Amino acid sequence: MKVAFATQDNIHINAHFGWASKIDVYDLTPDGFTFLETLTFGGTLKEDGNEDKLEPKLKALEGCTIVYVADIGGSAAARLINRRITPMKSDSENDKITAILAQLMQTLQGSPPPWLRKVLRQEQATHFENAYTETEEEILL
Repeated sequence: MKVAFATQDNIHINAHFGWASKIDVYDLTPDGFTFLETLTFGGTLKEDGNEDKLEPKLKALEGCTIVYVADIGGSAAARLINRRITPMKSDSENDKITAILAQLMQTLQGSPPPWLRKVLRQEQATHFENAYTETEEEILL
């Protein structure tokens, strides 16, 4: 699954979602994690009531399961949830990305909480539906 982190330094979860100019994305499995990319965002990102600035982030995070943030507004959180991306607030701006990934990896190896099991089932169903559609298209050709 893909997990994203709002960050200022690519080490800690220390950026507000709406104000984040960088979001690091990792691929996480029960066996490990791999850095995929840093999404960068420009323009005026400070608090200004402009909800349009969120749209590029929402589009860029498509396919992510979880996004960790230092803080997030209610509207942004709702918009993420509507896109089946779970926003999670870090306990502290000192929380390290790699530490959270290691905790998540252990959780996946054990018994994930109900909300995460639900997300993983939805993710598996989406992969199955996409594979079915691709196979059906090949047959029709």
